[in-house]
Amino acid sequence: MSVLTKTEFNFPGQTGVYHGKVRDVYSVGDRLVMVATDRISAFDVVLPKGIPFKGQMLNQIAAKFLDATTDICPNWKLSSPDPMVTVGLRCEGFAVEMIVRGYLCGSAWRAYKSGVREICGVRLPDGMRENEKFPTPIITPTTKAEIGEHDADISKEEILAQGLATPEEYAKLEEYTLALFARGTEMAAQRGLILVDTKYEFGKHNGEIYLMDEIHTPDSSRYFYSEGYQERFEAGEPQKQLSKEFVREWLMENGFQGKAGQKVPEMTDEIVAGISNRYIELYEHITGETFNKEAAESEEALRARIQKNVTDYLTK
Repeated sequence: MSVLTKTEFNFPGQTGVYHGKVRDVYSVGDRLVMVATDRISAFDVVLPKGIPFKGQMLNQIAAKFLDATTDICPNWKLSSPDPMVTVGLRCEGFAVEMIVRGYLCGSAWRAYKSGVREICGVRLPDGMRENEKFPTPIITPTTKAEIGEHDADISKEEILAQGLATPEEYAKLEEYTLALFARGTEMAAQRGLILVDTKYEFGKHNGEIYLMDEIHTPDSSRYFYSEGYQERFEAGEPQKQLSKEFVREWLMENGFQGKAGQKVPEMTDEIVAGISNRYIELYEHITGETFNKEAAESEEALRARIQKNVTDYLTK
């Protein structure tokens, strides 16, 4: 199975390119061409091997949820001319990511377990247990880090003090974040899943706030299975989940947490195939559709397909 880990496209009218952790964004006038590669990151580190079909899955899940939430807020998507590509409006992004949590788990639980009772200015109740549902969802923003750097928690007060958003803008970001999370929760429940936590990125286009980037994918979100959640919670057992957390757990079990000097454990073919299968499992659960693998004989063939499909779209 071929994977796309590097992109070197030259699209009509292209004026620049930004290589992110897992997505490469090409500038074409007032539009952006976002290529979802098969790279995978954890602890803000890009891992050495790509995951077959990951880019296609992420792009198609995001496209589905972007289309399903246009009544809540405008978003950047214009078209998906290739299974791994979304073309959208160029927006001036806010320098924060809006993370919303419905349950206490992951990094929030690790902090809570160590005695932390306040995250991003949000006071957490005492006596909570791992994977317990919050009374109401909480918003815990982070800064947007450069490649190789770690995102950092930031409070609403710090965002306003640093001028990263005006009070009016931040109020709108909070409103959109909670409404999108509610819609995602509703759609997940219809598929027998719980949307545990997720992140949203926003920007401005012509003075209006738009939702950008991906939405409700396993790279940006954590899902539990609804069936058996309560029983596992009461028994203090790990939840059956669909998210990238299992990758982080595998890395931690093998001595890697993204800290300086730590070596990424070997990603065997078995590990890579297992991660790919977990992504496909989430895709099919959250969309209710069978995943159709858009395979290619080589990475060069993948690049050629994307180049043609995007070029045809931009020049039609």
